[in-house]
Amino acid sequence: MKLLTFAIPCYNSAAYMRNCIESILPGGEDVEILVVDDGSAKDNTAEIADEYERKYPGIVRAIHQENGGHGEAVNAGIRNATGLFFKVVDSDDWVDRDSYMQILDKLREFAGSDTTLDMLLSNYVYEKEGAKHKRVMRQTGFPKDCVFTWSDVRHFYKGHYILMHSVIYRTKLLRECGLELPKHTFYVDNIYVYKPLPHVRTMYYMDVDFYRYYIGREDQSVNEKVMISRIDQQIRVNKIMIDDVNLWKVPNPRCRKYMFNYLEIITVVSTIMLIRSGTAENLEKKRELWRYIKEKDIGLFHRLRRGIMGQAMNLPGKGGRKISVAAYRLSQKVVGFN
Repeated sequence: MKLLTFAIPCYNSAAYMRNCIESILPGGEDVEILVVDDGSAKDNTAEIADEYERKYPGIVRAIHQENGGHGEAVNAGIRNATGLFFKVVDSDDWVDRDSYMQILDKLREFAGSDTTLDMLLSNYVYEKEGAKHKRVMRQTGFPKDCVFTWSDVRHFYKGHYILMHSVIYRTKLLRECGLELPKHTFYVDNIYVYKPLPHVRTMYYMDVDFYRYYIGREDQSVNEKVMISRIDQQIRVNKIMIDDVNLWKVPNPRCRKYMFNYLEIITVVSTIMLIRSGTAENLEKKRELWRYIKEKDIGLFHRLRRGIMGQAMNLPGKGGRKISVAAYRLSQKVVGFN
C-alpha cells in the first residue's frame, strides 16, 4: 500500500499539468499519482499522462475516461487509489516542496502508529495573478501540531471553512461514508469536503503552506463571471449539500455547528451570485432556493436566515441588494478570494 495517493483531474490541461505533476514527484515511492484524463480532446493531455506513467512506473498511473466532469475525475481517483491517505490537486495548481516533505514525514508517523488519523489539514496559498502579496489561508481555530477531535475545537470563525485544498482524508473513510460526486457539475469540491465531516473523528493540523492555489485564468470556475454563468450548477451543489446530510442528526455538537456554518457560507455564495447577475430570472432563482430550504427543513431555514450572513443576503428591495453586494465585496477583500 502507498502512503499517499494524489488524484489530478485533467481536462485539456496540457498547458500547465506538467508543473503540477513535477511538484508532486519528489514524494518518490511513498506516493501514487493518478493523472485522470477526463475525456480531453482539444490537446495532448492524454499523451502527457501516458508519458509520465512510462517515465515513472509504480508512481504515476494514467487513467483515461469519458468526460464526466471534475467530480467524476475525483470519483475515479477514489476508486483507484491504493494509498492510505488521499489528496486532490487540481491540474493548474501545485504543492510546495518543503511543506510536502514535512507532511509526508507526519503521515509516515501515523501510518506506523496505533492512532487512526481521519483528516490532516494544512494551509493553502492564493497564487493570484498580479497580486504582490500572496494570501495564506490558515485553519484558524483548530489546534496545531497535535491530534484533536471536534470536541477540542473551541472557536469557529465566521467565514472560515475547509476547502479541498486544505484537506488530506483517510482513503477508507471516503469510501465508507459513501462519497460519490455528481457528474458534469462544477463546485463539487464543497461536497467533497462537507459530506465526510460527520465521519471524521481524529484530525491533525500542520501550519505549513502546502497547497498553491492558482487564480488568474479567465475560464477558471471561481471567476465571478464564470460562476454567474454556471449558477445552476452552484445551486445544484447547494441543494445536494442540504439533501445529503441531516445536520440535526450529526452527533457531535461542535461538528454540527461547523457544518451549519459551512452550509451558510455556500448558501450565501449562491445567493450573492444570483443577486450579482442582476436578472429577474436569477432573482427568482434566489427566492426559489430559499423556498427549497424552507420546504425541506424549516428549522434549517430559520437557522440560515437568522445568521449574520443570511440576514445580509436577504435584505429586501434594490437597496437591500446593494448592501448585500457591498458586504460581499468587503469579504472578498478580507479573505482575498477571486
